Amino acid sequence: MVYLCTKEILSMTLSRSAFEKQLQNLTQLSDNQTYLLAVSGGADSMVLAYLFNELRDFGYQFQVAHINYKLRGEDSDSDQKVVQDFCLKNNIKFHLYEVSEKDKKPENSIQLWARELRYAFLREIQESEDLEFLVTAHHLNDQLETFIINLSKASGINGLSGIPANENNILRPLLNFSKEEIYRFAEENKIDFREDLSNKKNDYLRNKIRNEIVPKFSETNEQFLENFRKSILYLNQTKDFVHRQIEEIEKNILIKSEENITLDKEKLNQETEFIHFEILKKYGFNQPEEIRKIFIAETGSIFYSKEYKLIINRNELIFIELNANIKIQEEIVLTNTTESHQNHFSIDISQSIEIIEEINKDFEWEFDAEKITHPLKLRTKKEGDLFYPNGFSGKKKVSKFFKDEKLSILAKQKIWLLSDGNDNVLGIIPFRQDRRYAKDEKTQKVLTIFNRK
Repeated sequence: MVYLCTKEILSMTLSRSAFEKQLQNLTQLSDNQTYLLAVSGGADSMVLAYLFNELRDFGYQFQVAHINYKLRGEDSDSDQKVVQDFCLKNNIKFHLYEVSEKDKKPENSIQLWARELRYAFLREIQESEDLEFLVTAHHLNDQLETFIINLSKASGINGLSGIPANENNILRPLLNFSKEEIYRFAEENKIDFREDLSNKKNDYLRNKIRNEIVPKFSETNEQFLENFRKSILYLNQTKDFVHRQIEEIEKNILIKSEENITLDKEKLNQETEFIHFEILKKYGFNQPEEIRKIFIAETGSIFYSKEYKLIINRNELIFIELNANIKIQEEIVLTNTTESHQNHFSIDISQSIEIIEEINKDFEWEFDAEKITHPLKLRTKKEGDLFYPNGFSGKKKVSKFFKDEKLSILAKQKIWLLSDGNDNVLGIIPFRQDRRYAKDEKTQKVLTIFNRK
């Protein structure tokens, strides 16, 4: 993200040119910009709509969306009318969503419900109309309120950096302008807007901060809001610097892997708890106590977040992405038998072998085809599985074989057992064939199972 220099930020007052400069900084002057404005009817969002309308002759293409939550009776309808009238007067495409009984308004958490409803509607319009950016009218006072809320949550530098000006193509070009500047601009340009009187009530934490706490801060220093604007700029620059440093650290502890994300546990453990948190939270592990357990956990331990499974493998942290829509395959029936010559058949299983160095190896096993019950299949290990490994006497549990081979946790999860139609283990791919079914001097028909990397 590109920032204006501190001097420009502090000397800024709201005007069409200052607004356009902010917008250009946020979009990096990309071509064919299209915007969807979220307009409630309040002073800030109506000023936003007015400023975009002033820029239409300069190629700014935009549409307006409004939600009538039906929470304040006639006042809600009047909010809708002021937005709709502005769009009609200026020939702006207008999208309306009117809340009804099907939206199931909850008794509690009204703000969260309204937010989720709002963004679902806005994203739907944005996609259907092919509009690149979603624009909201958050301003400097909103930024200050968010800062205080996050300060009370001990949310760290990310929270104290406040509302991002550009996040996932959501733009907030008024973020450096105060509520006072916005009101002044609305008055000077005779912009119609509606006051939401519910904002005067202290029913919610944000309203209490807005109506009671912020005025107290402002009494202590008439430059309080200006100084806060400067502080937020510094905090964002600091946050960006820290994130770049963390990215460099992560590159240095990343172990190359074809399929999964693997980090060097020992190298990461040498970093501070702050670095542990910042790196592991990307994979959904954001609880300090859980992170501490990860670093003392034994090989084979598994942790889950919503997005990832974390496997501790000796000195590695292996992150496997979870996909709820994909069922883990536990069995593959082998039907691709080919006859190379009379009484000799073969099956190539190379398409089923994972690209992991420990298990993706060349092998060729020859079986007595008349000893085998079809269909053959590849399957995962089951409790109690055992086999008679070729080259050894007696039988052995598959779990014991895995342990003796000192295979990595990831390899153990990706290994297939070759079994027959009666579920007998014919071999552990690619390590050891079961000698009971192997080709011998009496064999008349040969079945070859093989892999070629």
